Amino acid sequence: MAIEVRVPDIGDYQDIPVIDILVKVGDVIAAEDALITLESDKATMDIPAPQGGKIASLLVKNGDKVSQGSVILLLEAADSVVQNSSSAVVAPAPVQAPAAPAPAAPNPPEQSLTASTIHPESKSNSATVTIASSQPVSAQQGGTASAIDISAAHASPSVRRFARELGVDLNQLKGSGPKERITEEDVKSFVKNAMQTGVVSSGASAGGNLGGMELLPWPTVDFAKFGPVDAKPLSRIKKISGANLHRNWVRIPHVTNHDEADITDLEALRNQLNTEYAKAGVKFTALAFMIKAATVALKQFPEFNASLDGDQLVYKRYFHIGFAADTPNGLVVPVLKNADQKGMIDIAKESSELASKAREGKLGPADMQGGCFSISSLGGIGGGHFTPIINAPEVAILGVGRSVMKPVWNGESFEPRLMLPLSLSYDHRVIDGALAARFNALMGKLLADMRRALL
Repeated sequence: MAIEVRVPDIGDYQDIPVIDILVKVGDVIAAEDALITLESDKATMDIPAPQGGKIASLLVKNGDKVSQGSVILLLEAADSVVQNSSSAVVAPAPVQAPAAPAPAAPNPPEQSLTASTIHPESKSNSATVTIASSQPVSAQQGGTASAIDISAAHASPSVRRFARELGVDLNQLKGSGPKERITEEDVKSFVKNAMQTGVVSSGASAGGNLGGMELLPWPTVDFAKFGPVDAKPLSRIKKISGANLHRNWVRIPHVTNHDEADITDLEALRNQLNTEYAKAGVKFTALAFMIKAATVALKQFPEFNASLDGDQLVYKRYFHIGFAADTPNGLVVPVLKNADQKGMIDIAKESSELASKAREGKLGPADMQGGCFSISSLGGIGGGHFTPIINAPEVAILGVGRSVMKPVWNGESFEPRLMLPLSLSYDHRVIDGALAARFNALMGKLLADMRRALL
């Protein structure tokens, strides 16, 4: 008997393009074999087979868009026994185009995509198998609601939310989807056109996104007339992350506090631990200590572990720390969950594993959601102080530069000390300058003497 294989729970992502079909009709497969590859805004994912059998029919092709529950193929079970819902974890595949963070990001922001299914519910008598994730992902939602009335617009709830976040009046848009349904791409195109032409909708003004500014048209230049050029399209991830970064920069009043931490003793401790735990396969990076220090600081300054939700400030009682990971395709922001419940060895192991998964393009949606606070470290590359962009709906991000040996006065003489630049960007609507200075100073004290983290 043929059974329907459906897209499992993939978090808050919907309307995801199919970029590769990994099987063909007639193939005999085993349970957990990859069937198709999907590309979200931050990573790619393989959809595994719930059980073994023979491919009877393929119901999707490259370029189709699917959501949770979309039927992707019909499978003839090897034993012809109808199976009930099987639990399977979506195995991420190599990233085709990364996100952004904001500096990492950013992490980047957690943005849901337009809901859409490409195949209606089958009315045949074939049995249905639904692949359910063993740990459903709850996506963090950000942005503030506006007073724009978009109730009459023909759009999905996720598109309505996306429009509210950008301050776009959907009543001014004509949808390009079926029956003129407004898609997320329609919203993005509208915002892009407004930025380039200076035409701002009443909704945008009401939402405060563009503030009614009279913008000059974007310059149109024939670069080729000045010399040879090469034009390459932006990756999918950079397109999406670019929009998120621009939104965060425009809508969040950024202020950056700069400080330095003396990590001379920390570096000595880190080298010692790496020697002692080399045989155990544990590598202590500077990032691991930053995550531990940030967790302690967030507990002492809960405003940094909060998010704005309209006129309310939501304080989180969990501590998920995101960090920017440099990959061949760009920056992504894995999130280390429940950092307050883990010791240094666990943090070192998990952060290294997440960084490896990021470089290999194997991060799944759950690996990049739920962040409370982000760290963007450029120390391995270079540079000093900088201004990282906050990853909404977070309210702060810590930028870390390259440590430099400097002469530091100890009260009697100058001595060489290894100093680490710290750049803390914060949302001035939530955090004032004095609080930010105290937070950054505490980070410096913790990194100077990690024994303080035990207090």
